[in-house]
Amino acid sequence: MWLLLKNGHLIDPSQSVNQKTDILIVDGLVAALVPDTNDGVSDLQSLLAQRGLDEKDGQILDCSGFIVCPGFIDVHVHLREPGQEHKETISTGAQSAAAGGFTSVVAMPNTVPAVDNGAVVRYVVERGRETPIRVYTTGAATKGNEGTDMAEIADMVEAGAVAISDDAAPVQSADLMRRVMEYCKMFDVPVLTHCEDKSMTRDAVMNEGLMCTVLGLRAWPRQAEEIVIWRNILLADLTGCRTHIQHVTTRGGVEAVRWAKSRGIRVTCETCPHYFSLTDEALAGFDTNAKCCPPLRTADDVEAIKEGLADGTIDIIATDHAPHAQEEKEVELQDAAFGMVGLETAVPLLITKLVHSGVLTLDSAIAKLTCAPAKLLGLPGGTLAEGSVADITVLNPEAQVTVKSADFRSKGRNTPFEGFSLTGKAVATLVGGRIVSGDLPKLAVER
Repeated sequence: MWLLLKNGHLIDPSQSVNQKTDILIVDGLVAALVPDTNDGVSDLQSLLAQRGLDEKDGQILDCSGFIVCPGFIDVHVHLREPGQEHKETISTGAQSAAAGGFTSVVAMPNTVPAVDNGAVVRYVVERGRETPIRVYTTGAATKGNEGTDMAEIADMVEAGAVAISDDAAPVQSADLMRRVMEYCKMFDVPVLTHCEDKSMTRDAVMNEGLMCTVLGLRAWPRQAEEIVIWRNILLADLTGCRTHIQHVTTRGGVEAVRWAKSRGIRVTCETCPHYFSLTDEALAGFDTNAKCCPPLRTADDVEAIKEGLADGTIDIIATDHAPHAQEEKEVELQDAAFGMVGLETAVPLLITKLVHSGVLTLDSAIAKLTCAPAKLLGLPGGTLAEGSVADITVLNPEAQVTVKSADFRSKGRNTPFEGFSLTGKAVATLVGGRIVSGDLPKLAVER
């Protein structure tokens, strides 16, 4: 079977391609990229003949007016399974990802039980294979995600873990993190680090600053994040381990990563849409959906995040998709769970807050969702070069959307963007050349 995506504008940062291009897909792989010509019919006939394909065994989908790009990859999601299926399941999380334009997601290990051994890794991998997208998982840095004893890294990597992470359970011991990094270097997998000094964040609710004082809530100082970012940078330098700093939120954090990169230390980092879209003022009305970990920061921090995205200090945009049950958010702010859903709002936020505002070109924004995360974790995808997997996101960057959590495919409805009017959306998501979300008009095969 073959499929031709026709009349779309291809943006593929991995190949520096930005032009109208038809894409021929055969058996789930990109077979040919055909720059726009005035003789599309003969091009198709020639392409099919060269490959011994019958015109009757395929179809043409019309991408007129749309951007076609490599499928988006989210390196930071919480799928909650096993053990917290009341919040989300691997299946519902995958459906949410597909609806948001993501063809691959990487699950964090803070489940119940934790993903801290090969058996649980295999469970997540197998459940992921039952979904329409590509689901990968990290392994926990410590047993039970308790931050005390190093987990069986070799066992998890052998079972299919693509990275090791302490997300949601930040390792407090520098010596333990050093040993985790040494083992990860041995097995050539990166460490994805949640940077938080928990001695400074106990019972904290929101960013330390004026808004926190006004609301009378327990403060979360930026230094709690920055201290551990610096520690992990120095440990990365010591061990040579590939180290990825998760959800950077502060100006100081961006500056630390910029310093590390200038010295050739093997450090990358990510931020999330809420950290370039909102400030701590989103909590002024005690909206529990704006409570996240790390917390929303100040306008100056938002500006620093945008600067880091623009100059390449911040490599990747991830969602930190963190669904919760309704009853876990409909409580007083200090008692509410941390986190917000993000898979179905990421694309419109990125296009509205970064592209249309001039912070990033569309090419640069797409790179932070495609080739950069694929490179970090060595995943298939991130490119539409000939021979690559046909994981594709089709965008309408001018579509007007209003965020309605009731329409989410995720079980979670916990978004602070409810009712926001945004621009841009994924109109179709293809994995292995098959549409898994959305739709595209069909064209007749001309003869």
